[in-house]
Amino acid sequence: MSAARIHRLGTPDAIEIDTVDVPTPGPGEILVEVHAAAVNFPDTLMIAGNYQTRTPLPYIPGHEAAGIVSGIGDGVDGLVMGDRVAVLAPGAFAEYLVAPAEVATAIPDGLDFAAAAATWVCHLTAYHALRSVARISSGNTVLVLGAGGGVGLAAVEIAAAMGAKVVAAASSPAKLEAARSKGARVTIDYSSGDLRDKLRGTVGPGALDAVIDPVGGRHSEPALREIRWGGTFVTLGYASGEIPRIPVNLILLKGAVIKGLEIRTFAQHDPDSASRDRAEFADLWRTGRIRPTIHARYPLRDTREALEEVAQRRSIGKTIIDVRPGHR
Repeated sequence: MSAARIHRLGTPDAIEIDTVDVPTPGPGEILVEVHAAAVNFPDTLMIAGNYQTRTPLPYIPGHEAAGIVSGIGDGVDGLVMGDRVAVLAPGAFAEYLVAPAEVATAIPDGLDFAAAAATWVCHLTAYHALRSVARISSGNTVLVLGAGGGVGLAAVEIAAAMGAKVVAAASSPAKLEAARSKGARVTIDYSSGDLRDKLRGTVGPGALDAVIDPVGGRHSEPALREIRWGGTFVTLGYASGEIPRIPVNLILLKGAVIKGLEIRTFAQHDPDSASRDRAEFADLWRTGRIRPTIHARYPLRDTREALEEVAQRRSIGKTIIDVRPGHR
């Protein structure tokens, strides 16, 4: 099979399209014929060697894919050959991947592979952050930083679906327009001017019930300063490349709660909430109330370009690798 592999840490230029053996599913696993895979910002961090953990080289990047079940290992129930599934598993940028059967979700009728591949990492991260970590309620005011990116735009969409008043902050008019299309009531361009002043001018001082921050960097602290007493700040990642240094006296003065969410280990540490969230989100997905925004689609041979699009933060929503173009 063809697979995009990285042989040395660095930029997306380190990706090569190799011919490798098709993997074999073991007990409890399935083989998926991949039709589409989604690029996520952590993929670019892993390639650069800047992620929290490292994978031995060479390896196939990507953790989010959709396709058809083409092999079934021992002990797998509930799936049959030919099922259309979305999966969260490493090695997604290839024509086939092996995944635990438990991470496969049936794709609803009428949804194509690209949309199915683009949903789970960002939207489930956002759902956990809003539902289980920030515990958003209808009527809450929620600030989403990086609102044009994959996780940010998903958080806007889900928070709006929960009945929250969403304040979307992003770095360009195009990203803010995308956020408005997903339900943001207030938008702020933080590419110029002071974020804190803009928050005070649009929603009022100390009006935020929660902040969802997948970006980090210089905007985290001013966002925290405008949270209400007892509000919740959720840190999801550092797409800006800068881990913010928060003065802890702000937490004292605000009575605020700062929480972190790491999607890979959330189910391990809080299995009950993870199971509930996944079931609730799957219902939103199957009934069409949640739909990802597709920014661009690239063939497998252009995986480098797809990763670069995300690494440079040009992607609005999700960037897709069409592993098998024409199969929708």
